Amino acid sequence: MNKKSTARREFIKTSSLLTGAMLTAPIIGQAGYFNSVDDAIKVAVIGCGGRGTGAAMQALSTKQNVKLVAMVDAFRDNIDKCYKSLTSDDISDWSGGKGNIKDKIDVTEDRKFVGFEGYKKAIELADVVILTAPPGFRPLHFQEAVNQGKHIFMEKPLAVDPVGIRKVLEAAKIAKAKKLNVVVGLQRHYQNSYRALYERKDLIGDIVASQVWWNNDGVWVRKRKEGQTEMEYQMRNWYYFNWLCGDHINEQHIHNIDVVNWFKGMYPIKAQGMGGREVRNGKDHGEIFDHHYVEFHYADGSIMNSQCRHIPNTMSKVDELLIGTKGKIFCGEANIKDNTGKVLFQFDKKTENNPYQTEHDELFDAISKGEYKFDDTENGAKSTMTAILGRMATYSGKMLEWDKALNSNLDLTPSSYTWDANPPIMPKADGYYPVAIPGVTKMII
Repeated sequence: MNKKSTARREFIKTSSLLTGAMLTAPIIGQAGYFNSVDDAIKVAVIGCGGRGTGAAMQALSTKQNVKLVAMVDAFRDNIDKCYKSLTSDDISDWSGGKGNIKDKIDVTEDRKFVGFEGYKKAIELADVVILTAPPGFRPLHFQEAVNQGKHIFMEKPLAVDPVGIRKVLEAAKIAKAKKLNVVVGLQRHYQNSYRALYERKDLIGDIVASQVWWNNDGVWVRKRKEGQTEMEYQMRNWYYFNWLCGDHINEQHIHNIDVVNWFKGMYPIKAQGMGGREVRNGKDHGEIFDHHYVEFHYADGSIMNSQCRHIPNTMSKVDELLIGTKGKIFCGEANIKDNTGKVLFQFDKKTENNPYQTEHDELFDAISKGEYKFDDTENGAKSTMTAILGRMATYSGKMLEWDKALNSNLDLTPSSYTWDANPPIMPKADGYYPVAIPGVTKMII
């Protein structure tokens, strides 16, 4: 082997040893633990929906010798669709995939795991795991990947409730001790224009206010089918149930919220807001709101005004604006202006990259070189907690403090993960689900 291959093998091996022999001894003996004769970086994807398919495609489109060796999903048809997409002869036009990657797929039938438990076996087989199941599973899957000493790409958000956030933060400490690279899919951190704006943020002085938007028509709905158990129905229609998604303020608007946290270098200390269900209020819309408006208060006295809306035929806007003492950063326009409107910096959009691909390019480059470069977990968890705090504020109608919310006992996980188990929320006799009522619903428990 050349020096680079030797360094990477030693890096992956060493990463799993640093927290003590008792934890890692079983890992070394596991079948398939980085003993590939062709020195490929082995990848497992856990969650084979659209985002999992895209992330796997991007991992396989890096310059490194990467192979997909295992796939996991609660549903077999999701695995089949993902596998078909990844082995297609023409994948170059979507999800950032580069050319034909089907030769990098080495997933036999016995390495396609269906159901709730297969993730453990899949993680054993991989050097890097891609965590793209619905967000409610993220803490569980992340903890297992860290305990097994694997490098990780995981999609945002990282949890749906404060208990889950605390689990992620605890596992993050172990990941750091093991020197495991962890990249979180808050891809603006990997986008050229945002990086350029961040480097020049001092041009606007102190950030005293900000405005963020995720307003559009909304996403898919998967209607109940005859014969489905309640667990299967909610898993299929996962976007509309908080134990799986955390509401769209958490699942999508986190991107915009995270930008402000990133540029300010801090997280809110309290929040209050309003929200509800105006048009998306059918039986298949579960329990989530279709609009939220939140004031996030920071310790320096600044406020982030946050709005997200899923209502068709309304103004569509996904963007961030940061207001400073000397000027403003317009993220969508990729420029910085002073208070007179003079452009101080304009990013050349011809040099923009595909940040979804860059996340994986940089992660796998670091792994191949035996470098420890990425520790995204704490920020990912705290930006997720910011979004959860916003949801808790709109659901309750109260001003909620960060510390009390983070340390609350709000836990949305089900009592068991089986197809005949009752999920945490069940429909009423009329088929509709209980919905939060501001002024009545309590979030701090």
